[in-house]
Amino acid sequence: MLTLYDAHRCPYCVRVRIVLAEKGLAWEQVEIDLDDRPAWLYEKNPLGRVPVLEEDGLVLPESAVIMAYLDERYPEPPLLPADAAERALSRLLIERFDDGRGQLETWLANLDRVLERQPYLTGRDYGLADVAYFPHVVRTGADGFPALADWVERLRSRPAVAAA
Repeated sequence: MLTLYDAHRCPYCVRVRIVLAEKGLAWEQVEIDLDDRPAWLYEKNPLGRVPVLEEDGLVLPESAVIMAYLDERYPEPPLLPADAAERALSRLLIERFDDGRGQLETWLANLDRVLERQPYLTGRDYGLADVAYFPHVVRTGADGFPALADWVERLRSRPAVAAA
């Protein structure tokens, strides 16, 4: 059984909940109060952060690592593109995510430019990069970025995204 140590308000947790839903997986949710983190959480993640996924003795912190694990462990439906170049781009987008957030306007403008040319961040298919960015874009807003706003609406129409 999968157990997700989660905080409802955490966008990194939303990423993992979306992937779990996309894969159609059942999981047990353990809600963590971010204002009063239990001491035992630091045994699962020394940084005391969520999300943390636990399965059959394996304990994984960090949303990007968890998303990659779930996509490999449960390959259907695949959330990385079939094309090697698009897969590499997806991984790069996820890896660089935190680097770009400090300059919000530039970050949103770059995403908007990408989405003017293609429906999803890594090309023609929805995938992990879209999942990784969605919770943060929704929280910051896409006002003034029409391609980004259209992308948000496309993703919101997905049952897994709506459920998260």
